[in-house]
This record gives sequence, C-alpha cells and structure tokens, in this order.
Amino acid sequence: MKRSVALAIGAGALTAALLGGLACLPEFSARAQVNAPPLDTSGDAAPRPWQRYKDWPQRDESKFNSLANGKLSPPAPRQPRKLAGPISGDPVAGQKLVADRTRGGSCLACHVMGPAGGADLPGNVGPDLSLIGNAGRDDEWLFNYVYDARVYNPETVMPPWGTHGLFNDTEIGDIVAFLKTLKLPAVFKSELDNPSKRPAPVEKRENLDDLENPGMWAIDKAPALWSARGPAGSSCSTCHQKPEATFKTWAASMPRWEPRLNKVLGIEEFVARHAKVTTGQVWPMESNENIALAVYLRFLANGTPINPDVTSGPAKAAYERGKALTALKVGQLNFACNDCHEKSALKWIRGQWLGAQRGQIDHFPTWRTSLLTTWDIRKRFQWCQVNIRGDELPPDAKEYGDLELYLTAVSSGLKLNVPGIRH
Repeated sequence: MKRSVALAIGAGALTAALLGGLACLPEFSARAQVNAPPLDTSGDAAPRPWQRYKDWPQRDESKFNSLANGKLSPPAPRQPRKLAGPISGDPVAGQKLVADRTRGGSCLACHVMGPAGGADLPGNVGPDLSLIGNAGRDDEWLFNYVYDARVYNPETVMPPWGTHGLFNDTEIGDIVAFLKTLKLPAVFKSELDNPSKRPAPVEKRENLDDLENPGMWAIDKAPALWSARGPAGSSCSTCHQKPEATFKTWAASMPRWEPRLNKVLGIEEFVARHAKVTTGQVWPMESNENIALAVYLRFLANGTPINPDVTSGPAKAAYERGKALTALKVGQLNFACNDCHEKSALKWIRGQWLGAQRGQIDHFPTWRTSLLTTWDIRKRFQWCQVNIRGDELPPDAKEYGDLELYLTAVSSGLKLNVPGIRH
C-alpha cells in the first residue's frame, strides 16, 4: 500500500525550542547562531575506538592509504623493472590466478579475457584482453603492466598488483604466460555474459510501498521513537509536535557546516547529538533507532530538491576537501571514488553496475535487498573503503562529512526519495 508523505504525530503549538530546529533551514540562516538547535558537542557520535562490523572482512589494511591519511601506500615505481630474460610462467596457473576472487575481485572484474572471460560475469572497466597475445607486447612490458601499471599510465585505474603485494613475481609471471595465450575473441553464452551488451539495471520497484520495500519499517517505527521520553523526561514531540510541517524541507538542506563541531554535520550525527542533549536518549550513528529517525526525517522531505549550502566560507572549503577526497587513491587496490563513479561510471565491474556520482545521495538511507538491512550513506562509504581493501573510518569522521557534502552538492536539484531500495 502507498504511504502518505505526511504523517501526523501530534497536535498543539510548537514551543520556543522549535525555533532551534528551524535554525538550520536556509531561510533562518541569519538567526542560526542565536537559535541554533542544541547539540551535544562533548564527545563522539559513534563508538571509539572504532571496531569494524563483525560480519565484514577483518583484514588489517592500515599500511595503505585511507581517507584520513593519504600518505601510507607504497609509491608508484619511477621506471619499469628490468627482467633478466624471457618469462617462463605457467599459463594454466595464470588462468586460475586471473579468476581468483580472493585477490581483490580478480582480473575478470574489469577485463574480458578470452577463454577465461566467457563466464562469471566479467566487467568492462578495463579493455578486452582476449586478443592481447596478438598485440606484440614483450614479456617485460606485460610483467610491468601487471606489476604496477602506473609506471606507464599514472592515471590508470588498474590496481598495483605487485607493488601492493597482491601477487608475487612468480604469480605475475604465470599471469603473463596466460596473457600471451589469448589470441581469440571471447565467446559468450548470452548477452548477459557480455558486459558490452549487458543491459544497465533499471530499478522498477516502488520504494515507498512497504510491500515492496522493507526499508519502510523505519516509517512505522519513527512515531514511537518520536514520542518516547528519554532520561531527561522529554521526547522529540515535546518541541516538535508536528514534524510533518516543521521538517517538510529540512532534510534537503543537509548536511551542513556546523561551527560548534568544526565539521560538516549530517542528519545521522545530528540525530545522535541533538537527541542526547535534549532528551537524554543515546542513539549513536548506525544504531537502529538512529537510522529509523534519519530515514523518517528524509521521508518527510521527499520530493524536495536537494540544496545544501556550499557557498559560505567554511562550507565551501568543506566542499573542496570532499571533492579532493574523491580523487584520493585508497586501500590495497588503490582506488579513488572517481575511478569507479567518474572514469568508469556506467560500466560493469564484474556483475555490479557503476553509477555516476550524481544520483548517489537522493535515495539514501536505502534498503539493501542482498543484505536485508538499511544502510545510510556513511555505511556505504565505509563499505567502499573495506571493499577496496582499505581501513574505513568511524561514521562521524570529518572526512566522511566533507565527502557527503560534496556528493550531496553534486546531486543538487534531484529530489529526495527515501528510503531507497537497491540490491
């Protein structure tokens, strides 16, 4: 069944504290410092020290770049490595290695590779290598391109397989031996197997229908949370008796620069800090209560064009930092946000479609059908880091705030449509 965009929580006049809630709306910006909504600024909005979610890979990638430290990974080589002679690798072992998904997704994630590329949903981020054996490349060139392609192409999106220790010299020799056997076009069983003909996914599910989208549980849970009195004796409804009116557009202006925290404040962190200081409720980021209210506040603003402030001095600086972070190479696989969502946007990495940066924000938080849970955008950031074999940051990290502000600004003008639903 369809949901009404407006949910009536209560009735009555709003108290003076309501002005504090309105202070973060653009039309109240001049009064923001006077009537700024109360925030707990004494600590963190997520647990410290941060512990990775137990069901995620528990690798330690601390020796490689993270969004908080971009000077950890080994540097790119300045010149190709010289080989003592021709490579005498094992092509059979090489064919197994290019399909080895324990090494960061395998070569097939980005390349079609002849007899190895006709199955397992290869991607097309990189060139089709099915005829590389006819290209006349010598062993040294092939070895160095696999070892660290940056020596030939500093802007490559190919991971530095050797420099970052994903394959050793012997294994790279085996991969080179296999590449030299590739002299015939790949044969695909169907168009779905062929990334150049595989149709782009189209989301047709009604995301605001609770029969289609289990993420709508948040809209059912929110009223109880809104009226629940915390240890301080008050609730959200104490000051915000008609949230459907008060927060009709608010979420579309978030995230925003918060001078009291000296960083960008997103809705999830706002919920944690505002609820703690006003009601005493402890709803840290990534808790079920926090996500439910974050979904609800955006739901109330559904249909409102996204319009964050990126023009004031601190906000503009945060936007520029966020933009720079999208270009930072991170993790053992040495990927930047731009590598997937700009340079390789609208292509396939294995069976996953890479969307463009614009449009990444308007549906978050979103229900993940493959995981049976709702993710906010900060958890999506964390998974991106872990997926490229890097160490993620706590969800309230300053870097994630800058990145969220930039990506939100990139999606300015798009209308909120939350909760989303994605695979």
